Amino acid sequence: MTEATQKSPSLRQKTWISTTLMVTGMAIAMLMANALAAWPRNPVAALIIGPILAAAMIGLFSIAGQRAERRKAEEFPRHNAVRHVLVGTGLGVLMSGATVGLLALFDAYTITGWGSVSGMLAVAGMMCAVAVSEEVFFRGVVFRLLRGRWGTTVALSVSSILFGLVHLVNPDASLWGAFAIMIEAGIMLGAAYLATGSLWLAIGVHFGWNFATTGLFGSVTSGSEARDSLVTAVTSGPDWLSGGAFGPEASIVAIVVCSVATLVFFAVARRRAATV
Repeated sequence: MTEATQKSPSLRQKTWISTTLMVTGMAIAMLMANALAAWPRNPVAALIIGPILAAAMIGLFSIAGQRAERRKAEEFPRHNAVRHVLVGTGLGVLMSGATVGLLALFDAYTITGWGSVSGMLAVAGMMCAVAVSEEVFFRGVVFRLLRGRWGTTVALSVSSILFGLVHLVNPDASLWGAFAIMIEAGIMLGAAYLATGSLWLAIGVHFGWNFATTGLFGSVTSGSEARDSLVTAVTSGPDWLSGGAFGPEASIVAIVVCSVATLVFFAVARRRAATV
């Protein structure tokens, strides 16, 4: 063995370096996409910039897979893509509506006035980029890589914990809020990914929940005030019920509602695994 061969990095080292660079690059891309998506207030600009950022994130994910992992990204198949996004969006809106409806039933949510349709559309554009960028990173990169190395249980646990912890940087964040996000979103969206083997359904659910909670119902989302929405609203009551300053996502109601969806996704995933 020559001296040059001894000093050259091994295949394992090269793989580790390329994977680390990919994960770091995708994390930075996610943060940049979310920051840029929150910038436009004009609905036309938001509806243009949001989808462009989402498409760029998917394209970057595909390129990273080819260059860093030498694989074709299979998380965005064309087959059933539209159907899964629409079904996921509908489920996300339905879960948000059920959560807000139950809060209203317990006098923890009250509509105070009308907002604007343009504001609602601006939220839709922003949430398009947010949902795609976060699902690409947390499920398409983190969850997938961990699952390939240590299995589904570890991947689901770690990716969900990281997803919850990231929300600690949000306004009015708390450990309880991070825990709620971990349970109701991190685990649920991981289960949605397992149910189909693609990211389309998880993206739809993520988008539908965020859009409805903020754009339709005017509630605080993960500590961020609803700048624009179809209606204006306030939440009240004990924090465990209303979610407090962090919004309905820190409510026990949201945890219960989303946990029901999680169980359904796991059941579908188990059936899918049995037929593969």
